[in-house]
Amino acid sequence: MNLKSDLSAGSPAAAGAPASRKLNAKQRKAIVAGTIGNTVEWVDWALYSIFAKIIADEFFPKGNGAVALLSTLAVFAVGFVMRPVGAAVLGAYADRHGRKKGMTLTVALMAGAGFAIAITPSYEQIGLLSPLLLLVARLVQGFSAGGEFGSSSAFLVESAARGRRAFAGSWQQVSVAGGVLIASLLGTLTTSTLSDEALHSWGWRVAFVLGGLLGLVGLWLRVSVEDTESFTESQDSGRTRTNPVKAMFVEHPAATLRVVGITVAGTLTYYIWVNYLPTFANLTTGIPLKTALLSQTLCLVVFVIALPFAGLLSDRVGRKPTMAAFAGGFVVLAWPLLHLLGDSFWSLFPVQLVGMLLILGYSSNCAVIMAEQFPAEVRATGIALPYALAVAVFGGTAPYVTTWMHESGHSGLLWIYVSVASLISLVVYLTMPETKDKDFK
Repeated sequence: MNLKSDLSAGSPAAAGAPASRKLNAKQRKAIVAGTIGNTVEWVDWALYSIFAKIIADEFFPKGNGAVALLSTLAVFAVGFVMRPVGAAVLGAYADRHGRKKGMTLTVALMAGAGFAIAITPSYEQIGLLSPLLLLVARLVQGFSAGGEFGSSSAFLVESAARGRRAFAGSWQQVSVAGGVLIASLLGTLTTSTLSDEALHSWGWRVAFVLGGLLGLVGLWLRVSVEDTESFTESQDSGRTRTNPVKAMFVEHPAATLRVVGITVAGTLTYYIWVNYLPTFANLTTGIPLKTALLSQTLCLVVFVIALPFAGLLSDRVGRKPTMAAFAGGFVVLAWPLLHLLGDSFWSLFPVQLVGMLLILGYSSNCAVIMAEQFPAEVRATGIALPYALAVAVFGGTAPYVTTWMHESGHSGLLWIYVSVASLISLVVYLTMPETKDKDFK
């Protein structure tokens, strides 16, 4: 498979357009800009979980490390509470005013909040104001992230021909994983090259500053592109809705519920395996954090490279079989994988790699299959809001729940949580309609 030729094998999102029709230079620029812009936005979001233990020491009272870490993860989870709010507000904004304007606003908010975290003084310097400012910054980031997924997913999928929609949509998750990868690289570099004193005093802040600067690059790229033809055609034909949120619930209730079910297993396993597993392994096995981050970085490289190929596979065989393989794999393998975790690189790396390879079935499909549930006039809202609700409940709480289970002596039961969530989504995948060849307007 040739990724370069496949990226050129799209067309405007006209239903039934042949997959061989090439994108023009403007459309290729839009896909690249959408991917890169989304990548740099997610750097700031991922840095928080990577530096969770250090942030706990800086922003909360010292004395009980477990309580401070749980407080930090509670702030992480609270950020997810804002994701449905951001999804409703920014998703509706993107459906009324365009994908480009929606994506420009989200990246500006994310970068600004990242800079705010970088310069917020520690608890020892300003007391309770420190965790309060951290909380506000994470709420802004959660608001931004809530709108980002719907806008960027609609933007990318609407830029592809029917036969390459999953391939185009997979770049949304390439960009998310790419952001986590860059954040992981920043974490690996800072933890490996700086002393503990330097890392705690200023090193982690430099990582957030760099993430914010990358966000400005994403802002510049998004300002330079034009909107999709699907959006402009929906406006020209008078199909726009004054209240896309209401229209989503009233006109598309089954699709809305389906997006929630699609997301349950995907978000839980993603936030455990892709984001939080290094910290969890460090807590439960004592593996050095820099070793765990090295494993995460290498696995993310494989994951990012494999995602477009998984998208091509979905375009060939369908959404249902590829997503069912993901969920069924975790139903069967959650227990052995989590029980193989140890305190060495070679006990963590295969566990993380197998989990990420399974998640390919979800990540390569999530943008496209959610986009295929809704028409253009409510597409950004329909993707963003039910997805954000599921992520807030299952994804945002995953680090907190796993840490709480460890502190309570029940970390050995985490596999049950993963398996049950995967079983729920597996039922949804097996019973939903196949949308690979669905007309797209």
